[in-house]
Amino acid sequence: MDKHNPSSYKSSHAEASSRREENVADRIIGFIGLGNMGSHMARHLVKAGYEVLAYDIDPEKRTAFARENGTVAPGTPADLAPASVILTMVPTGAVVRAVLNEGGEKSLLTGLRPGSLVIDTTSSPPESTRELGADLARHGLLLIDAPVSGGGMGARDANLVFMMGGDSEAAVDRAAAVLSHLGNKIFRLGKLGSGHVMKSMNNYVSAAAYVGACEALIIGQQYGLDPAMMVDVFNVSTARSFATETSIRRIIAGNESRNFALDLFTKDLKIAVDLADAKAVKATLTHAVHDRMVEARDAIGGYGDHTKAYAFWASEVGDDDGRRNA
Repeated sequence: MDKHNPSSYKSSHAEASSRREENVADRIIGFIGLGNMGSHMARHLVKAGYEVLAYDIDPEKRTAFARENGTVAPGTPADLAPASVILTMVPTGAVVRAVLNEGGEKSLLTGLRPGSLVIDTTSSPPESTRELGADLARHGLLLIDAPVSGGGMGARDANLVFMMGGDSEAAVDRAAAVLSHLGNKIFRLGKLGSGHVMKSMNNYVSAAAYVGACEALIIGQQYGLDPAMMVDVFNVSTARSFATETSIRRIIAGNESRNFALDLFTKDLKIAVDLADAKAVKATLTHAVHDRMVEARDAIGGYGDHTKAYAFWASEVGDDDGRRNA
């Protein structure tokens, strides 16, 4: 497969098995980030036979993971240095850099053997990713950006979608061998940073559908429509999307569990806006969707699930003069 072909991806178990045979040296994986998705991902790697050194800033999380999976609990990121592959699942690219450099001269960055591979599954600005790749290269290390789609359920079911960027075909192959245990759709988008461009575009389109569906639901209710019936119509009509099939159904059911935090969603939209602005693309809707999400985040906080934005937007229904109801 051509790594520069946007439609190129690996889903064949035979191809994945072949890669695993080619990269038998990558048996120790340092996993960073044991949150809603990371804990499931790391567990799948243990089940696949890898020796997993799983670290989280929360000592209770890393101790619990080690106890439940029969692994060793590292005390600091530097303790992951025996690994030849480091996989990060943390909130931002800045956190990735901070974890790699924690400890200064005795950090994970300085402790890894030359040729070791870092797989960054975080959503980050692509320019920051390329800068990090250059920093790692000075230490003889390789970087692949492989942000994901699928959320907590996809992580739990090993059904994630990975969007990979990388400057080394061999490094992309090594990453694909590991990621094949976590999902069966692994797209090769192009050079380092391409995965993060794709992730921001994916999340922008997802957010546009989500904001649009929420606003339609709010308008429809003002005219007496039943929201559950509206969603049923959306999902057998041209308005169907992940938002109507999943997010809006969760809203109607009153499910407020945290699946994808509002602040992280908004962060990805800011990346999309910045990418458009950097190329002087007139992206009016991109800016509008970002601004709408920012309004909700600033009003209700960003820690909760993104579906909580709906209640804030619904509360904005105003009087005839447009003023927000108390």
